[in-house]
Amino acid sequence: MIEDMLARQLTVEELASEITDGSKVALPPDYAYCSLTTVREVIRQHKRGLHLVGVPSLGFQADMLIGAGCVSTVETAAVTLSEYGLAPRFTAAVKSGAITMMDATCPAIHAALQASEKGIPFIPLRGLIGSDILKNRKDWKVGNNPFASDKDDPIVFLPALKPDIALIHAPIGDRYGNVWVGVRREQMLMAHAASKTYVTVEEIVEGNIMDDLQLKAATIPGIYVNAIAEAKNGAWPIGIPGGYDPDHQHLKGYLELAQTEEGFDQYLKEHVYVTKAEAAE
Repeated sequence: MIEDMLARQLTVEELASEITDGSKVALPPDYAYCSLTTVREVIRQHKRGLHLVGVPSLGFQADMLIGAGCVSTVETAAVTLSEYGLAPRFTAAVKSGAITMMDATCPAIHAALQASEKGIPFIPLRGLIGSDILKNRKDWKVGNNPFASDKDDPIVFLPALKPDIALIHAPIGDRYGNVWVGVRREQMLMAHAASKTYVTVEEIVEGNIMDDLQLKAATIPGIYVNAIAEAKNGAWPIGIPGGYDPDHQHLKGYLELAQTEEGFDQYLKEHVYVTKAEAAE
């Protein structure tokens, strides 16, 4: 049976190597499950030209990738470090013109991904007409609602948004590639919409998660997961809801260093470009 097919189990290094230069990569917000362990490996592998899609917003992982020179385009509703403040490397990149910014809204991101999920080329959305966001999105079109009785009902049509890769983290997965994400439904949408989905998990558990009716409804089926890697504390330093808390001291330290390019380079040397042996000391 298809649900009993074994998934590809990779190392984090192997998983990151499958994210090729120029890929359109969907990432969840910091309050969800973020694979920071893969982000650091992507930086170490010097990936370039990535098009990041925030679902619907981006945070620390995007700021790190932008600062490291991995990103050419950002498409999202927001890039923010929430209570920590502005995202410094993103801010610097926008001001200098180092990246292309494609502003969107949370409903627009979700709707465009849902179009890909459903296999349709576009989807209509209310609430954008008259906004500066619409003025600057040449790929969004305004048309008339064909079902309007008075034939004067303009609405925006969004092209389907199909990422090449969805990159997520999760508390548990199994050897069949089933991944439990709980209430984090944006990660379910990402997996449905993207061409490929790569997942790191805190633990690969025994058995088949889909056999547990209490877990099944909140599980991404393995048919949507292209590869899985076990990575304990894989969301550090952000943390995961219900798992472990963010490392506030580390995140505050990042924010202080990332205010300048020199400080960010120091952060990379101390926390990204280090061997496993050095990190354990």
